[in-house]
Amino acid sequence: MSVITLLFVLLLRSASGMAADFLDPEQAFKISAELTGNNTIDLRWTIAKSYKLYKNQVTVAVTDGAARLGDPEFPEGILFTDPTTGEKEVIYHDELKVEVPVKQASPPFTVTVGYQGCSEDGLCYPPITTAFRVDPSKPGVLSEVTGQDESTSAGLIPATASIQPEAATPASSTLEESVGQNDLSLAKSTLESGSWWKISAAFLLFGLLLSFTPCMLPMVPILSSIIVGEGESTKMKSFLMALAYCLGMALVYTSLGVASGLAGEGLAGALQKPWVLVLFSLLLVALSLSMFDVYELQVPASLQTSLNKTTGKLKGGKFAGVFLMGAISALIVGPCVAAPLAGTLVYISQTKDVFIGGLALFSMAMGMSVPLLLIGLSAGSLLPKAGPWMIGVKYVFGLLLLAVAFWMVTPVLPLQAMMVAWGALGILCAVFAGVFGPPVEKLTIGGKFKKALGLVLFIIGVMELAGAAAGGTDVLKPLAGLRASSGTISAETEHLTFKRIHSIDELERELQASAGKPVMLDFYADWCVSCKELEKFTFSDPDVHQTLANVTLLQVDVTAKTEEDKALMKRFELFGPPGIIFFDKSGNELSDNRIIGFVEAEEFLNHLGRTL
Repeated sequence: MSVITLLFVLLLRSASGMAADFLDPEQAFKISAELTGNNTIDLRWTIAKSYKLYKNQVTVAVTDGAARLGDPEFPEGILFTDPTTGEKEVIYHDELKVEVPVKQASPPFTVTVGYQGCSEDGLCYPPITTAFRVDPSKPGVLSEVTGQDESTSAGLIPATASIQPEAATPASSTLEESVGQNDLSLAKSTLESGSWWKISAAFLLFGLLLSFTPCMLPMVPILSSIIVGEGESTKMKSFLMALAYCLGMALVYTSLGVASGLAGEGLAGALQKPWVLVLFSLLLVALSLSMFDVYELQVPASLQTSLNKTTGKLKGGKFAGVFLMGAISALIVGPCVAAPLAGTLVYISQTKDVFIGGLALFSMAMGMSVPLLLIGLSAGSLLPKAGPWMIGVKYVFGLLLLAVAFWMVTPVLPLQAMMVAWGALGILCAVFAGVFGPPVEKLTIGGKFKKALGLVLFIIGVMELAGAAAGGTDVLKPLAGLRASSGTISAETEHLTFKRIHSIDELERELQASAGKPVMLDFYADWCVSCKELEKFTFSDPDVHQTLANVTLLQVDVTAKTEEDKALMKRFELFGPPGIIFFDKSGNELSDNRIIGFVEAEEFLNHLGRTL
């Protein structure tokens, strides 16, 4: 199951950090409205690729005329956790349709829609409002009201931080060696990156590990005797028969992967529901228990007997028959394979990718087939002996199944609960690693390394539990809660002190007053999650504090989106925060050195070293 975990490791992809590379808000979130015959206003957003819209930022209100609207009806979205507050939120990609019932109306009237979204590359757009004129007696496409005063409807949008996916927490960005070049952000996952060769290699290794589980390995000599068939065979013929058998088995697994991908296409929305995530997680926990011998998970005895009878009627030594035997035996490889295989299918169904699903399971089947191919090539002379080490392989699968189960419910459980879960898993891993077993002097070299690893996991587990008990919410910094509760304020919790400015004239005065010192200007907003991430993960770094000690720090808060705020953003051609602008000691802007979006502390320091 380690490969399953690897498949969810995020990869970096290139994305430009200059403001000119971001879409205008009207292009990023194209909105249209239509009044249907049943007195419902259908609002549709076409969301550009790599952009997202937030459910809690969508509001609808009547701003002119007499009308009463019902509660908007939203489709299922994607649930995520705010990396800075731990709050849950729903976002939408690609398209959003909201139905708004019109309860009462005296035509005509104006409905004003508020919404806000962000780019996956770290830029958050200011709240947007669009007004439509509605005549209940004339169903059809609604026309926008031009010249809408955004300030009159600013109250439609709550000034709260927008939420970004926890899978990209924090939204990793980095700066390349050339100043002012691209920053990097996290892609969604290995599966979505299209890196087919990595997926193939990972599942090939997964299959190879599965081939050594206790319940599959005893089948090897039985299957090899069927493959080599009647009488003596050359090594080439035996190998080809083994290959035919393996391809038959791979056909079944590939079909399962494709079917899971197809099912995922129709279950994209349903699979994001909290109860579905919890159900899948419980399924993985149940499967992990079978790996710990709590119970046996296998094909029902009656069905298994029937399949065995069918297999027995096929004549060994014939390629077609061996191919069919491989396909049939794929269904009866035993309980040790059933649990991780079922867990794999659960995840493929969530990738919604037919090609990736088929490729992953085909690669896994070929990995499982390696011992059979070796047996065919050696005419049956290579048969590994069973031993206690195979039991350890099974336990590792069980622990990793638990890890993936915990990962799956991360979006729907409180962060403190996740800290408890990971802490308990770390201690459980330590127990299986033999931390509380025989003394070190009685262990082999391998046993000593295993015990050392277990001790590390035990310490991490205790730290997670202690951090959760102290009110911590950061799995990566479990003891932060302990520091806060003891009243110790570390450099990590301190933030940079900025001087707020509110207009272009005020900025010019501050630049003149700071002659002889470099200046850093930060654009911030309460509804900007990347701004919150900069505060928590970057501006709190002690080295950043030290590097900026002799730099004048200015900040523009564009939360209210006043005319002065708009003028400042227009002055620097920004669509929204965060944006960091640098000025030299003479007050001249270093236009090629600006930062758009979130960057981690290390990359921010590297950028400062090239800029200041």
